[in-house]
Amino acid sequence: MIKRRPAVVVLAAGRGSRFRGPGHKLEQTLAGTPGADTLLARTLRHAISTQLPVVVVTTPALAPSVHKLIAARDVVTLPERDADGRPNPIGMGHSIVAGVSATGDADGWLILPADMPLVQPATISAVAAGLARYPVCYAQYRGMQGHPVGFSTELYSELMALQGDEGARRIVARYPAQPIDVDDPGVHIDVDTAEDLARLLS
Repeated sequence: MIKRRPAVVVLAAGRGSRFRGPGHKLEQTLAGTPGADTLLARTLRHAISTQLPVVVVTTPALAPSVHKLIAARDVVTLPERDADGRPNPIGMGHSIVAGVSATGDADGWLILPADMPLVQPATISAVAAGLARYPVCYAQYRGMQGHPVGFSTELYSELMALQGDEGARRIVARYPAQPIDVDDPGVHIDVDTAEDLARLLS
């Protein structure tokens, strides 16, 4: 019998509108770092190295970059326009629903934004292990909540009910959420702006 494991849902469908540099923020190179990965590549490298199932939720614009890094079967591409050609608003809620739906047979889910390239594989694994004991758990560094956030299978319906830009904070607030203490400042570091990227590379 194959043991089911939690899946890592990497959210890479945001527009990155606060980033004012050239190109999408997730395609920015971490120049001066080993291997000079892009933000997206580093985040995925860390997720994949846990040997947990990984699914990436993205958009057509970023899909070519994602397909270079992970098998097509593990990529969910959200349409940017609806059947009538109107812009299709893609919020965090939509992305979470798409990722969870694509991995419905997983033993829980870890939600990890793609713009957090410093979250370490050991941190992802620690939160995954926490799901064996808690319905909701999250990485915590020095008393502050960070990512990833893990949800057990009993919360499948709650996750699938998310809409629009609604993230999973409501679910975290409703259920006893357990912090998983990690020695990883990367759980707090995301890249939204060019200034964030500059600080990351300094």
